[in-house]
Amino acid sequence: MEARPAGSRNGSPAGQFTTTDNEKGHEMANLMENGNLQSAFIPVDLQSAANNGDWVSLKLYNHVALVVFKAAGTAGDDPVITVTQATDVSGTSEKALTFDTIYSKVGTQTGIGTFTTNTQTAANTYTDATSAEAAAIFVVEFDAADLDVANGFDCVQLSVPDVGSNAQLGCAFYILTEPRYAEATPQSAITD
Repeated sequence: MEARPAGSRNGSPAGQFTTTDNEKGHEMANLMENGNLQSAFIPVDLQSAANNGDWVSLKLYNHVALVVFKAAGTAGDDPVITVTQATDVSGTSEKALTFDTIYSKVGTQTGIGTFTTNTQTAANTYTDATSAEAAAIFVVEFDAADLDVANGFDCVQLSVPDVGSNAQLGCAFYILTEPRYAEATPQSAITD
């Protein structure tokens, strides 16, 4: 690995999108200098009510990963991951945003090293019928171009409806990457 100049985390002036080589010769970018992390909803008991995430805008980002992280619950109370799109962060003209691939880790999280790729017929919801009784991480990814951009859709929301009558702790967040403009501080994704 190359030495970095004093006062620089990645050898470049603040705000300049750059990468550094790791020991294996791959390029790596600093997530928080080149992306943004935004909560959809904070840890809650998923059976207490509908869990509608904040809307995030992809006007300033080209890619988003939607992540649900949950604890074990009771069989039959499987979370339904739901994704919608809108024309602004207040949810104007909300409609389904379909996907056919979801990545998951279902089970004891300290024992699962890789994600499983699951495919489905394109839909805006996904349910793993055996996930309620296990801890799980689910990830759905979109490029900004996957939205109905021709009709002005550039915002995304992740939701998990009430899972049933038994306690099940969970949260959700967005990982926004590929910013359209290099900035020292990532731009907000919760404003238009």
